[in-house]
Amino acid sequence: MYACGPTVYDYGHIGNFRTFIAVDLLRRFLRQSGYTVRHVMNITDVDDKIIRNSARDGVTVQQYTAKYEKAFLEDAAMIGIEQPILVRATEHIPEMADFVAKLVEKGIAYRSDDGSYYFRIAKFPRYGKLSKKDFSSMLDGARVDVDEYDKDSARDFAVWKAPKPGEASWDTAIGSGRPGWHLECSVMSMEELGESFDLHAGGEDLIFPHHENEIAQSESLTGKPFARFWFHARFLLVEGEKMSKSLGNFFTLRDLVLKGHKPSSIRYLLTSVPYRNQLNFTFDGLKQAAVSVDRLRNFRLRLSAGNFAEGSNEQMQKRAADTIDRMRAALEDDLNTAQAQAAIFEMVRQANTALDTGGVMKEDVPALLAALDRFDEIFAVLHDDDISKMKQVLQWALAEGREQGITEELRDALQSGKLSDADIEAKAAEMKSARAARDFRKSDTIRAELAEAGVLVEITKDGIRWRRK
Repeated sequence: MYACGPTVYDYGHIGNFRTFIAVDLLRRFLRQSGYTVRHVMNITDVDDKIIRNSARDGVTVQQYTAKYEKAFLEDAAMIGIEQPILVRATEHIPEMADFVAKLVEKGIAYRSDDGSYYFRIAKFPRYGKLSKKDFSSMLDGARVDVDEYDKDSARDFAVWKAPKPGEASWDTAIGSGRPGWHLECSVMSMEELGESFDLHAGGEDLIFPHHENEIAQSESLTGKPFARFWFHARFLLVEGEKMSKSLGNFFTLRDLVLKGHKPSSIRYLLTSVPYRNQLNFTFDGLKQAAVSVDRLRNFRLRLSAGNFAEGSNEQMQKRAADTIDRMRAALEDDLNTAQAQAAIFEMVRQANTALDTGGVMKEDVPALLAALDRFDEIFAVLHDDDISKMKQVLQWALAEGREQGITEELRDALQSGKLSDADIEAKAAEMKSARAARDFRKSDTIRAELAEAGVLVEITKDGIRWRRK
């Protein structure tokens, strides 16, 4: 599978990351389904915006993009995205020039007077098949130079751009210049996955013209299907409106963390609506996502730290197995993440009720934990070390002089060395071991340490439970 990655000219916003997380879920589900997945993602480190901004700042393209590529990879790791095979446009310039030369040889591309090369759309009668637009009456041979253009425009597009004064360019066999954005993904995907491959993914905004142009130039050259399946994630609204800087509702991932929101909560919310549907991102929803994640983590802790009677409860065993089946069926239904989340929470509700009445027994615990593990193989929210990740963003903000975006509550909490959920669970397990060994002094010492850190510990007949003050 090939996924269109970030254009590294700025920090990634939550609309970008909704798409990247959707692709990550798809990858995880394919692997859970038994597939061996070769997942390639491009880093667009040369395009119109990057060329313009690097020239404005008086730095090379590589110097300009290095900062934002590093930030993207850090953000992706912070929010639980597994890193695919990365390919960079600037590392495949000769191959891109060769691709253009082959298009020219077949009469599909042509050279303009200024040294740019354009794809001749009239040579590809099936143009529009992905976006399902009928362009048959619009193929007038006019040219378009910019990478992003009107969504009702069907014009010969640039596959290679002649150099302009003060802009970065590369010397190649077809002359000096740089590749067009649409060409980059065709060349890099086929270099890594072959002339035809299984699946191509990206955001819905890329369907036209980007993916339509990829299909046209690739299939014109090879005569073979480019990608067999396409996966497009919808962008999101923020508090019911389209995200934009002018409305003040434009948020990067780092913005949200600096407001005190956990990476696991952000990931959970961005997966709560199936990828084909519009997601309305709200701060109330983000708070509810945090509650949901904490509920799952506390349930897991209750199972891990509890004391249970010998034996098994057939009803609990069946509930755990049915939950795995229900999650599987939901995800097989075009990655219906909402139904998968509903299935795990129904299990948690029923199991918590059974825990309160002694209805969960020792042999039931592995089955219930296995269902949680199957859920987290896809959603990846139960094992995040949120606090340490938030500390990293805090340190970045302080180093970049962005103190204004940091809430005082977050600054105080993180700089005081607040314990992460993983730290607390480790101490709870240590308490459990100490009590089992009848070392109550050690148990009380750990309990006092947790209280000092703002964590209340409750010792119940089912084991040790905790919550933050």
